[in-house]
Amino acid sequence: MILRKIVNTRSGHLNLSPPGALALSFFVMILLGTLLLKLPFATPTSITLMEALFTATSAVTVTGLIVVETGSDFTLFGQIVIAILIQFGGLGLMTFAVLTLIAIGGKLGFFHLQVAATAFNQTKLTTVVSTAKSVLLFTLIVQSIGMLLLFLRWFGPMDFGDALFHSFFYAVSAFNNAGFALSPDSLMAYVGDPAINLIITALFISGGLGFVVWMDLYKHRRWHKLSLYSRLMIASTVIINIIVLMLFLLLEWNNPQTLGPLNAVEKLLAGWFQATTPRTAGFNTVDTSAYSDGSTVMTLLLMFVGAGSLSTASGIKLMTFVVLIMSTYSFFRQRKDVRLFERAVPEHTIHKAFSLVVMAVMLIWVSFFLLVSTHQINFIDGIFEVVSAFGTVGLSRGVTDDLNTFGQLLIMFLMFFGRIGPLTLGYMLAKPKKKKVRYPDAEIPIG
Repeated sequence: MILRKIVNTRSGHLNLSPPGALALSFFVMILLGTLLLKLPFATPTSITLMEALFTATSAVTVTGLIVVETGSDFTLFGQIVIAILIQFGGLGLMTFAVLTLIAIGGKLGFFHLQVAATAFNQTKLTTVVSTAKSVLLFTLIVQSIGMLLLFLRWFGPMDFGDALFHSFFYAVSAFNNAGFALSPDSLMAYVGDPAINLIITALFISGGLGFVVWMDLYKHRRWHKLSLYSRLMIASTVIINIIVLMLFLLLEWNNPQTLGPLNAVEKLLAGWFQATTPRTAGFNTVDTSAYSDGSTVMTLLLMFVGAGSLSTASGIKLMTFVVLIMSTYSFFRQRKDVRLFERAVPEHTIHKAFSLVVMAVMLIWVSFFLLVSTHQINFIDGIFEVVSAFGTVGLSRGVTDDLNTFGQLLIMFLMFFGRIGPLTLGYMLAKPKKKKVRYPDAEIPIG
């Protein structure tokens, strides 16, 4: 059935919707990345095809979950391939495709504009080209600044070549919310380093906030002139980061395995880093598996929610979460509409938000059931791994290496659909049909 939706069996031609074409482009990039990582000079010692496939999937979906070490199990060539896959996956293949086609003098057809609009989460086809240009320019500027600051921090302790490559790799990985690191313990060696903590968090918050917000800020520069989405995104991000920071410090302040051994300044830095990283960044400066139960549950929620639309982050997205909360609030207040900053949210947006969450929860719980049914894994480690993969976060409690082939394929499936969005899966499988008959309403008891 799915094959018939993808391939026209009569003509043999591809029969893809824009979401399907977007999913296919990511799939092709994963396969190309797998082949490149399997080249003899990509690794000092041979890795399996499954290890190469898992790494390529994790890089393209900007997740950061790994089954082999990035810093030691790949050569410089392999690490550059991973960085390129992260860049393409984080910004979306359509950004580069649109700009390449423009550069060689080509024109975008209606279908290509639809695919690009799906990738950019845009509703207007006329804004696709300008959006692609703005996304690339903004990315180059922010990553260049981040790379320069990281180089200034690392040059001295490292020689010129190592400092340059580390700053390049971490700028790309952090901005794209990938979480790939060149050391096995992520950034735990820099838990009390102000420069590393602030630069890395600034990079992944910039990428996670979303390109729409940054373009809006550049264009208007005043709060009251910003779009409703930009104001909601900025306000929600600030509020959530502050609340989570305070909760994390409260829960972990005396934990001997996380913040306990640190001084006050180091605790604040570590708390800030751990408060902001779960919304799909994937780096950590303290041991994630040593979190208290409260911090673990809070991290699960943050990984599920994610960050902004048209960003390098995944999850159900922050605005989806806000719309659901306000919709619930409006229901209990018996309001007929959902209001945000004196604006009414359209009904189709509310339906889309609920559909997205239902699809996400179904994917997570079915995958969790399959994972714990085929592995000797405890509840909290299993659900943490699944939610981290779906949210393309990359945080783990140390079970990724122990997954069997089925478990790795399951995690790859979650990373893939977590990145392109669960609604894309629904759009690929569903075929809308117009009904000419309207049925009478029926009251069904709820709750």
